[in-house]
Amino acid sequence: MRTSQPRTIYLSEYRVPAFLVDHVDLRFELFENGARVHSTLTVRRNPEYPGVAEHLELDGDSLKLESVSLDGIELGADRYQDQGDKLVVQAVPDKFGLNVVTWIEPQNNTRLEGLYKSSGMFCTQCEAEGFRCITFFPDRPDVMARFRTRVEADREKYPVLLSNGNDVDRGELADGRHFVTWEDPFPKPCYLFALVAGDLVLKQDTFTTCSGRDIDLRIYVEARNAAKCDHAMDSLKRSMRWDEEVYGREYDLDIFMIVAVDDFNMGAMENKGLNIFNSSCVLASPETAADTAFQRIEAIVAHEYFHNWSGNRVTCRDWFQLSLKEGFTVFRDAGFSADMGSPTVKRIEDATLMRTAQFAEDAGPMSHPVRPSSYMEISNFYTLTIYEKGAEVVRMIHTLLGPELFRKGSDLYFERHDGQAVTTDDFVKAMEDASGRDLGQFRLWYEQAGTPLLTVRDDFDSEAGIYRLTIEQAIPDSPGQTSKNPQHIPFALGLLGADGTDLPLRLFADENDAPSERVLELTAARHEFEFHGLSERPVPSLVRGFSAPVRVDYPWTREQLIFLMNHDGDGFNRWDAGQRLAVDVIQALIRGDEEGVDERLVEAYRSLLSDPSLDQALVAKMLQLPSEAYLVELADSADAQAIHGARTRVLDCLAQALRGELLECYRRNGDDGSYQLTPEAIAARSLRNTALSWLLHIGDREACGLAQTQFQDAGNMTDRMGALRALVNSCFVTEREAALNDFYQCWQDDPQVVEQWFSVQAASLQAGTLNHIRELLAHPAFDWKNPNKVRSVIGVFAGQNLAQFHQADGSGYIFLAEQVCRLDDSNPQIAARLVSPLTRWRKFAEPYGGKMKQALASVRDKEGLSKDVFEIVHKSLKE
Repeated sequence: MRTSQPRTIYLSEYRVPAFLVDHVDLRFELFENGARVHSTLTVRRNPEYPGVAEHLELDGDSLKLESVSLDGIELGADRYQDQGDKLVVQAVPDKFGLNVVTWIEPQNNTRLEGLYKSSGMFCTQCEAEGFRCITFFPDRPDVMARFRTRVEADREKYPVLLSNGNDVDRGELADGRHFVTWEDPFPKPCYLFALVAGDLVLKQDTFTTCSGRDIDLRIYVEARNAAKCDHAMDSLKRSMRWDEEVYGREYDLDIFMIVAVDDFNMGAMENKGLNIFNSSCVLASPETAADTAFQRIEAIVAHEYFHNWSGNRVTCRDWFQLSLKEGFTVFRDAGFSADMGSPTVKRIEDATLMRTAQFAEDAGPMSHPVRPSSYMEISNFYTLTIYEKGAEVVRMIHTLLGPELFRKGSDLYFERHDGQAVTTDDFVKAMEDASGRDLGQFRLWYEQAGTPLLTVRDDFDSEAGIYRLTIEQAIPDSPGQTSKNPQHIPFALGLLGADGTDLPLRLFADENDAPSERVLELTAARHEFEFHGLSERPVPSLVRGFSAPVRVDYPWTREQLIFLMNHDGDGFNRWDAGQRLAVDVIQALIRGDEEGVDERLVEAYRSLLSDPSLDQALVAKMLQLPSEAYLVELADSADAQAIHGARTRVLDCLAQALRGELLECYRRNGDDGSYQLTPEAIAARSLRNTALSWLLHIGDREACGLAQTQFQDAGNMTDRMGALRALVNSCFVTEREAALNDFYQCWQDDPQVVEQWFSVQAASLQAGTLNHIRELLAHPAFDWKNPNKVRSVIGVFAGQNLAQFHQADGSGYIFLAEQVCRLDDSNPQIAARLVSPLTRWRKFAEPYGGKMKQALASVRDKEGLSKDVFEIVHKSLKE
């Protein structure tokens, strides 16, 4: 067992760096048995540092130090101390050059931090603290330097040598080796450093900026993936144009490069000018990737490109400010995706992630503010709170200011802080200064953890024609935070009349030209609003467009929800009404309040299926029942099997009652043979495959034949995988096994498609039994060193297969704990992410909660537990 607790880092302890590094000159000698790194730093004392630091301290991790020189003179052992995680150089002058030579072994680096080898290729991942695994350096984001990097390697094995910036020199060396030198003219923190060396092919294009500059666009991949780059390249060009038009941000270097890497802990990394991507986030073709993969790739390419300004040119001062770049950039990529596709569908997808996963994070043991106040391991804070809730906070500023003032604020932010490392306060201050708005109370969104609960009650005075709305806000306690203050919440509201139209919202009796939708600003614990001039009691449409990441408690009747499903002018709230209706029916079954499924739910779904005039993209979303994960989150004490059973009963009832409509929907949305990535085409495929899955769920023999035909004849992976998923989740064992075997035989040489094959089985109630999951881990295509493979089996099973994972005997929990302990020895980051389902043990009824806690305790007791997993497990078990 670990004998000492990892040190906690506190925001309150922040101090400016004692020394600044103006320039970094790196030389990498890459060999098969390791790499020698020559680092030359131009260092000076920081005039803003209080006091005088006599010694220079540099961070390090797993480095073999070979030599240290100061101003060209090699230092003896009495002038420095190699402490393993620190290099302390004693009695340094005010300005000096420091040369450090280290030896590292990338080929043995299973943590995938710093410099490592993946599929015979050298690559780096330095965010958050990976650069210290390459050389000794002040590894913190507020030390920004200009980098010049020379990479040397065997020409035959590594013909492509890449780093940040522009290619300024190249040449031949002895013994079949060669070199390329890269220079980045912009100062950056070391977490944005990147290096790639490998045998790669190039997909090349150009982009002409708004000022007329031609940018060389390059995507590097392994030769077998050369045909899968077109979508990523098109997404990149659309992102560049959108950022110019919407934010006025033009790209600044001559070259923009993307490299696809199979073994990567994250989705992608925005290293300046050289983005390194997980292969699954850049490679796609209609034959190998589903619609969701195309959309994900477009969003991630955009996200990483947008970081060039919101993260690179303006970066975060310290890691507590992580959402400064991530929250803002997620907001930007969400706006891009909405403009490229269906804004309503995009909003539904974002809100679903918030309400299912981020709200769970807010209510769990790792709950933290958007700007955390402390951490043990920064990798644990790449969370949905930082990214998604951080984006929602920026979105609320956009809502409060409006698009014109928000753009004025973002322009000021970029101009004021270009080339600086700043804080979330600096971002909000720019918005205040540009708009004239006081956002002092709004800053609490960055400081307080937890999801606000809005309790809404109403009353109608028919004689006076006044509708009163009372809204109370409360934020539950979270670890380290109690008695929280009211937050500034934008509350978008509409009121519907009996004919389904929006009524004017007159806050004053004499108000003229009142809008039909208002954004109310909640700042107190309790507000009462009066709306005048109403001749009938309206149906309220609350928090339209998910205008704030809050929970809403309002006593809607099922009649009201059906009315909103049919008439609400806000597409998001139409979907939300359907979700609330389905939740109400499912929860009634769980409680035993009702014996059968309410026929009104059946008729509501019948209306959706039978009216082709409706927005089919919205209909495709509305037909998806609330997930089991969302139902767990809504429960006070979740009974996993009861939730699964009730939801299954509703799905059985709907599919049986609507068999004819489902078959018609399937045929109406048939594949015409051409693959298009438009919102309309995506919606048609989604409807087609939803109908097929519902029919297979009830064991419909005709649908089984349709699924087999679709599986064999599909011209794209969306429909092929849709048919496979339907078969895998059906009772047709022979057909399921035949489809799985055929799929693997066809795609066994494509790692990304094999990951889909793993996932569809791990998520299946029928196929994803624990014994079968263990068989998948022993499959020849499974690779413990590849994070995507691990996530596709273990992550999907524990995170998506609620019924099989939450077995009453606790076997699923024991299994997950075993795999977390195994992975902790090789890749602590992945182990820390996988342990998350066990941390919610308090959310579940017995026997689930107790057995989850026992499994978590077994992880805690592992000898030599990494600080990544230590922090999560100990916080989760803390009473």
